[in-house]
Amino acid sequence: MNPFSLAGKTALVTGANTGIGQAIAIAMGRAGAKVICAGRRSCAETVSQIADASELILDFADPMAARDVFAQHHVDILVNNAGIIKRNDAVDFTEADWDDVIDVNLKAVFFTSQAFARAVLERKGKGSIVTIASLLSFQGGIRVVSYTAAKHGVAGMTKTLANEWAAKGINVNAIAPGYIATNNTEALRDDPDRNQAILDRIPAGRWGEPGDVGEAAVFLASPAAKYIHGAVLSVDGGWLGR
Repeated sequence: MNPFSLAGKTALVTGANTGIGQAIAIAMGRAGAKVICAGRRSCAETVSQIADASELILDFADPMAARDVFAQHHVDILVNNAGIIKRNDAVDFTEADWDDVIDVNLKAVFFTSQAFARAVLERKGKGSIVTIASLLSFQGGIRVVSYTAAKHGVAGMTKTLANEWAAKGINVNAIAPGYIATNNTEALRDDPDRNQAILDRIPAGRWGEPGDVGEAAVFLASPAAKYIHGAVLSVDGGWLGR
């Protein structure tokens, strides 16, 4: 048996319509999984690139959006990728912008994970949760106070849920992507000075690709990672080690 195979498994990937989420969904499909691509917008483009996939509209502006999903769909692997970011000076940050980010990036992650775990435990099965954290799970950032708070929370929650669920057959881990070439980072890459400053800090000497995160997610969801619990895996080209 290939310990990196996801054959026979069903993975639900949130925020799968573009960027890192799309790459994770495609990588899961390539590893043999059936993939449910969830997003607040259509994931048809992602679905078209996977042998066995479907789409599901979920808007995590409602943190309880997935509360009934796992009663309707048998899911073995949950990837919490959906997220938003709001930027402003801390002294000007509004309550609405704080709540919007915390709701999607932290509260929804917990309650989606909770609903998934309840379904897995009820059927006395096994499952894997992979949540997308951030370098800002370890660093402070600038002008992104709610995002940083949420991603620190994701790192802590990953450890707590692993403590509770590891012995019950559920692996809970996270990935902290570094600077990845997606639509969200296009402005940084188009700024010659900022782009060079970032590259100078990355030992690997390049921006990450969404697929770098996708393959890491496959690993954490696979039998090869069966004894990995509560880890926050940095996929950053060595950024944090610099």
